[in-house]
Amino acid sequence: MRGSAPLIAAPGWRYAVIGGLYAYQGLVAGFAITALPNHYAAMGATTAAVGAHVATVGLPWILQPLWGPVVDRFGGFAMGRRRFWVVAALALSLLALARLLLVEDESVAGLPAVSAVFLVQSAFAALTDTATDGMIIDNVPAERLGTANAVTRVGFVCGAALGAALFAWMLPAQGLHASAAALLGIGTLALLLPLLVRERATDAVLSLRPAPAHAAGETFPRLLRRLAASFAGGATLILLVVCFATDYLGALFRLPLTVELIQNRGWEAEALSRFQAATALVTGTAGALLVGWWTDREGTSRALAILLSLCAASHLGAAALLLSADPRWAAMTGPLALGLSTVTPALLFVALAPAVMQASLGPAAATRFALFMASLNMGDVAGSAMAGQVAAAVGLPAVGLAAGGAFGVLALLSRLGVARRLGLS
Repeated sequence: MRGSAPLIAAPGWRYAVIGGLYAYQGLVAGFAITALPNHYAAMGATTAAVGAHVATVGLPWILQPLWGPVVDRFGGFAMGRRRFWVVAALALSLLALARLLLVEDESVAGLPAVSAVFLVQSAFAALTDTATDGMIIDNVPAERLGTANAVTRVGFVCGAALGAALFAWMLPAQGLHASAAALLGIGTLALLLPLLVRERATDAVLSLRPAPAHAAGETFPRLLRRLAASFAGGATLILLVVCFATDYLGALFRLPLTVELIQNRGWEAEALSRFQAATALVTGTAGALLVGWWTDREGTSRALAILLSLCAASHLGAAALLLSADPRWAAMTGPLALGLSTVTPALLFVALAPAVMQASLGPAAATRFALFMASLNMGDVAGSAMAGQVAAAVGLPAVGLAAGGAFGVLALLSRLGVARRLGLS
């Protein structure tokens, strides 16, 4: 059927949809990669076990580019080119999450079963994300991409903060099943927005019918040729490396630091989750909106150079704090180090995302953007998987110093004009 549903062309509805979708994505992330790891760490899970869980949750996001051609090629639905996939994928991700209600062992021994549920859920969440990003690229003017990405960041961070704080309390107090039920209920509400807001006035509000033939996506061979052409000159490959490096460096330091705080520095899992949520909320709302506006005004190249420099300074500062041997300050230097190493990478993403979207413009937009996002996620997964071994081998302060130095190199390259030659200005 067709109806008078609101359109994504209206800025208010557009930002409501993308903000709502990213808020729920953040809520799941707050549950899966903040509250759950802290909860299991408090029950005695090792850094390696926690890292394996985080890596498992992130693994489908590495494979996100596989969804890009599906969304780009098979967009010929009466519901809309991207909206059909957003609704279908979100519904399937909720169905996957329902499997948590059947997990019987809530002890550390049951963590692999929980990880397996999120492995499947993340696959459909990655499809939702791919379709949503394609919808943003298709419908947001280039001069408003910074603001649009700030909205996605605010939505994600607010959701992640709520997820971390809410489920840090619910997991020990109410258990896994009650927490999963709450997550499913909120997800059902989040599904209403893409159901109601259409991409085009001629789109069906709800339908499984195909669109007219002229609205169908490109053929696979032509899509692949366009994608291959985007790698000409190596600029795309370099940008992929930059994306990988930023998330790899952050995860390599951040994950073992959270385990260190809980197991060796006297922090309770719930208190640490609340601290992480509050830090993310402050920087991811006003901070993200400010950086998004500033990036639109000043240009991505300048914003990236400054934020990469701040990432370098914050990681070096965090490492210096951890070197303090005074036991009177041990309880506070750790969380301060965690805050420093979390805030600036989050703001860096707000400046990096518009550059990636500009580099993704074209018929294969969803596929190209998914490649960049997969590079970011691959960095996070690789850093999480290696964090325990690296920290055990060289110590947390050394990891922080190395991460700060690497961010400094990226900042220097950006200042020397590499970002501009890559088309990031």
